[in-house]
Amino acid sequence: MNQAGRIFIAIILIVGIAGVLVTGAVMYTRLILTGSLIILVSWLWSTTALYGIRISRSARSLKASVGDVLEENFEINNLTYYPRLWLEIANETPLPSASGSKLITLLRGKQRRFYLARTWLIQRGAFTLGPTVIRGGDPFGLFRKIKVIPASRSLIVLPMIFKISEFPAHPGFLPGGKAIRRKSMDITPHASGVREYVTGDPIKSIHWASTARRDRLMVKEFEQDPQAEVWLVLDTQSGIHHELPNESKVDWLDGVIFRRKPKVDVPPSSLEYGVSISASLAHYFIQKRRAVGFVSAGQVLTVIPAERSDRQENKILETLAFVNDSGQLSLAGVVAAQAKFLPIGSSVILITPSTKSDVILAVNELQRRNLHPQVILLMADSFGGPRGGEKLTQGLLELNVPICQVSSGDDIANKFADYAAHNVGQEMRSWQKPQYIP
Repeated sequence: MNQAGRIFIAIILIVGIAGVLVTGAVMYTRLILTGSLIILVSWLWSTTALYGIRISRSARSLKASVGDVLEENFEINNLTYYPRLWLEIANETPLPSASGSKLITLLRGKQRRFYLARTWLIQRGAFTLGPTVIRGGDPFGLFRKIKVIPASRSLIVLPMIFKISEFPAHPGFLPGGKAIRRKSMDITPHASGVREYVTGDPIKSIHWASTARRDRLMVKEFEQDPQAEVWLVLDTQSGIHHELPNESKVDWLDGVIFRRKPKVDVPPSSLEYGVSISASLAHYFIQKRRAVGFVSAGQVLTVIPAERSDRQENKILETLAFVNDSGQLSLAGVVAAQAKFLPIGSSVILITPSTKSDVILAVNELQRRNLHPQVILLMADSFGGPRGGEKLTQGLLELNVPICQVSSGDDIANKFADYAAHNVGQEMRSWQKPQYIP
């Protein structure tokens, strides 16, 4: 429209000028005046095209997972008394495949327009909801007015979570045994004392008898339950992760027309598989009321102490949303730095695509400290990396370490169900043997 209008006015002016120069007829002078008048009116119209126009956008939630649908409500409000023939709304958020761009026609004075935009989330990370660009202009499309509304909020897209039905883990000591003398943020059966209330403490942990005696709020402190912790260690060393070209196609037309949620798969990347597996295991064990901790070494060493709560799951998932493979520390280095701080008897699940001997070194370190390692080996060759997973698997089996091989395209839920069915009995028998060497 912009180009067509300018061509039309240019033709009028050229014909008028040529006619005046050749014939000097009044008609051609009127063409020049008409073209000039249209340009002047169009310019004046465009200067006020966005005056009094307000736009707002709101999302139902600022946190979602890969595969979910983001719904945003857009509201366009004309605060003036004169209409707008057209307005173009452009959603320039960096969110992949974002919807929300729309052309509004004939917005009357003092009128509001609403519309709903649905975006299927296909990539984890943090994305700003904006900027939003409004474009307006004159009826001939000669001039355009642009207004950019910067983003004021961000959306956090959490990793995809697989529905895991079963996964083996060491049960630890029987509940009711000797308490572990370590403070816990959760409420456990092992109360160790009271302290003064601080902002953020849950109301249900207030000890009212001590509060009445001391005339100030006092809360109970708890020690950890003797049940074993579960630690997830994600290998994010630089250079070990591989990725194939993503050839999966999402049927967006089916989702837009028939309102059916399209199937979103994990990209064929060992890092993305590792992140989704870590998120799924964290969700599974926290739902089982197990204390879960997380360790990774990207740009910095990240350690989330083990807890059992929905808040803990949120912390792990938010951390995984930003994980990258830029770490300089090997898996053996990460384990050596953290294993000495883990309670004896804890389960440690190593998630790695590495085919190097540092996986064996990490397992030896964990067994030496009477911890119970498992290895989820992402087969590097299925993601376009080198072979060597079979040799590493054989070495881990000789150490009596449970191992689950995951390849690109595997159904993770079924894979873990088969792994649990074939290994849980053998693992429990092997884990009962003391392996700690002082």
